[in-house]
Amino acid sequence: MPAFLRPATLQEALAHLAQAPELRILAGGTDVYPTLGDQVARVALMDITGIEALQGVTLSDSSLRIGALATWTEVQRMGLPPAFAALQQAGREVGSPQVQNSGTVVGNICNASPAADGTVALLAMDAMVEIAGPQGTREMPLADFVTGVRQVALQAGEFVTAVLVKRPATGAKSAFLKLGARRYLVISIAMVAALIECDAQGRINRAAIAVGACSPVAQRLPGLEKRLIGLGKADIKGALRPEDFAGLAPIGDVRAEAAYRSASVPVLVRRAITRALEA
Repeated sequence: MPAFLRPATLQEALAHLAQAPELRILAGGTDVYPTLGDQVARVALMDITGIEALQGVTLSDSSLRIGALATWTEVQRMGLPPAFAALQQAGREVGSPQVQNSGTVVGNICNASPAADGTVALLAMDAMVEIAGPQGTREMPLADFVTGVRQVALQAGEFVTAVLVKRPATGAKSAFLKLGARRYLVISIAMVAALIECDAQGRINRAAIAVGACSPVAQRLPGLEKRLIGLGKADIKGALRPEDFAGLAPIGDVRAEAAYRSASVPVLVRRAITRALEA
């Protein structure tokens, strides 16, 4: 018979996973239930919402910790520095307010959709993923965690307990932009997150740019990030080059043709950088 388990502690959850690695983790349920559809009654589920240690969003002097049960609404309501604006802006684009009230940031990442809004914003922030398993707790970069469409680097008996973001330098700013067929309740055609740090003269001394929905896994643009160093707002338009986007692999689907995605990304990147600089 299918199982429905609701552990009260992390240790209890890990014990269940050790005995049944096929258990599907249930937190907000906004991705799990639609994916399973009529199969939900025949799948073993483990509801982790009773584990207090996985709750909450905490901002310290050094980092932001987003627990596995923290919802998008919680992140949006936090009084975060401007460096985290991209993450909060991405949260406002996740489904509807009802979805944001239930859906978790960690779940958005673990779902590993190429169009996951949270992955793009967190990738620009060099986020780390905290993973608990039989051998203890480990951390790995988000860039390594999402390995493909609906694929993540979890081993048997493991699940994600938090996302960690090192606090950027004071004065860092970020922005997130999403292109869709309509304003709300839409899956991305393309999206971009930019995190920018500037010196006292307004020149960029650090840049992180991430693009989503234009390749199987969200991508950073390292060539452009390096070229932006030392530039000011007036220099941004001329800084972008076709080779900056060579690593992307947009597809054509019901939302947009591949050529449209390719043409849209440079515009979104330029706007996101400018918005971050103006924040």
